[in-house]
Amino acid sequence: SESGIYYAPECNTIDEHIDFIRGFPLQPGPEAFGLHDNADITCAQNETFSLFEDLLECQPKSASGGGDRDEEIATLANDILTRIPASLDIVKTSEMYPTDYHESMNTVLTQEVIRFNNMLKVINSTLKVLLKALKGTVAMSAELDAIGTSLFNNQVPGKWAGKAYPSLKPLASWLIDLEARLKFVQGWMDNGHPAAYWISGFFFPQAFLTGALQNFARKHQYAIDRVTFDHVFRDDLDKDTAEKPEDGCIIYGLYMESCRWDHERHLLEDPIPKELFSDAPCVLLSPVYERPAPDPTKMYEAPIYKTLARAGTLSTTGHSTNFVMMIEVPTDKPQAFWIKRSAALFCALKY
Repeated sequence: SESGIYYAPECNTIDEHIDFIRGFPLQPGPEAFGLHDNADITCAQNETFSLFEDLLECQPKSASGGGDRDEEIATLANDILTRIPASLDIVKTSEMYPTDYHESMNTVLTQEVIRFNNMLKVINSTLKVLLKALKGTVAMSAELDAIGTSLFNNQVPGKWAGKAYPSLKPLASWLIDLEARLKFVQGWMDNGHPAAYWISGFFFPQAFLTGALQNFARKHQYAIDRVTFDHVFRDDLDKDTAEKPEDGCIIYGLYMESCRWDHERHLLEDPIPKELFSDAPCVLLSPVYERPAPDPTKMYEAPIYKTLARAGTLSTTGHSTNFVMMIEVPTDKPQAFWIKRSAALFCALKY
């Protein structure tokens, strides 16, 4: 290890091995497992969040101040209905961005609008019925009561989460994130295909990545299964200064955990102490036909996940509900170093 505490000893007898083991700290630090010291903070935070989630589940569903509780839920429901639109204009989108053999992003946008509309429909309908139930005009079902409890506890209702994209955010942050996603899609609809894409704003980013490969393959008449991305980290760009590349696409909005990007050396580096997450620079995904294998000593093949859970289930499309893709990040350290560090990139955080 870096401190020199943990190493392979040159012992000959059992007693020597036992004495060596007794010299270890009672509480092994993150370095014992190849992790950064920030892992201690992450572990403590996760344990704290888990404890408070359990305490929240134990609180009574109703209290003496039930009237104030219902009033607070109704206020929040009305606020959400005001902030979140009922739907996006799918008819206008289909007319402005029809299915085009040479522009797969038209289909990607249309599919994204359909997915968002399915979610918005559930949010709006459940909130309107919940408001009626709070007034007493309709019966308060168990499902509506669960939605009201989730709103009161600043949690995303399960029925909404079932129609939404994966997210670990509490309700307040989730709504802000949803507004940002809808703004991104609406800006795409109004202003045309952007120069840089917010990868975190997609409902299904795998479709977007496939669309970028399709555009290149169809343009040059290549077999798409022999086209892969070359990953170029452009720390000299941001979403406002980026220009649309001739082939491929520029993405932004990723976060790094257990690592950071060194803007001076243009390499992957250890994170700053107590800085759990850092912003990743813009990345140019440049399609290449029959791309040669990169030098494994000069890059780390990092996974990109949608959420910090780092786990998902296999969906009917054959894709994971959480894993997005592997991305090659330049580094001067061996891959084993970053694998032990559990270094990864994420589309969204939990706050």
